[in-house]
Amino acid sequence: MLNLTGHRIFISGGGRGIGRAAAVMAAEAGADVAIGYARDRVAALATVKKIEALGRKAIAVQADVTAEAEIKGAIDRAAEALGGLNGLVVSAGIFEGSPIEEMTLELWNRVLATNLTGTFLAVKAAVPHLKKAGPGGIVIYTSTAGQRGSDIYSAYATSKAGQIMFMRSMARELAPARIRVNCIAPAWTETDMARDSIATIGRDKLIAGFPLGRIGQPEDIAGATVYLLSDLAQFVTGMTLTVDGGQDMRG
Repeated sequence: MLNLTGHRIFISGGGRGIGRAAAVMAAEAGADVAIGYARDRVAALATVKKIEALGRKAIAVQADVTAEAEIKGAIDRAAEALGGLNGLVVSAGIFEGSPIEEMTLELWNRVLATNLTGTFLAVKAAVPHLKKAGPGGIVIYTSTAGQRGSDIYSAYATSKAGQIMFMRSMARELAPARIRVNCIAPAWTETDMARDSIATIGRDKLIAGFPLGRIGQPEDIAGATVYLLSDLAQFVTGMTLTVDGGQDMRG
């Protein structure tokens, strides 16, 4: 089994969806976890309770990932509560789309601010703690949309492509400090954020695009996350791990 004993991890957007699954699985593997959340304190505290039931330490901290002072303060508080940080998972994000002729500047800015600038701010705030703790790992959730593009979700796809290049840049910059930086690119995954879009497009239509015959589950991404944070991936950095049920094979 993957072992994260002794690891202390901050997960932005850790109260729901993929972030929550990663937080719980990391705790099952032995990690202490800080849950970053924007608004849903109830969900964040429920995740904390589940982690504590596993015998691990957990804390919930609120922050708007687009506000530098807030995300820095949240990560600093988490590091103090857990006794340091040697792992960061960037899960917070939004999924919005619009045809280009109808897209507002507000939508474009909101998506890039949350998904891309929020990633930058979280990594910037966490790096001093990761350096202090010694070898560490950062996992950023991008998307297959950031690899392939999308039609009415162009702002989302652009933000996700930006995350990939930011990750590759950070992997180079932080390698001398023994901090590994990687992305995970999920395809369609059963989360609250994706539920309405899955219903609009049609579940059966989406499933037909997956050779493995199903839509992804949060736990599929969580397993890849725990691997990338673990010592089993100590020679893996600058990579995007695509977790898409074989969807890419169908073009």
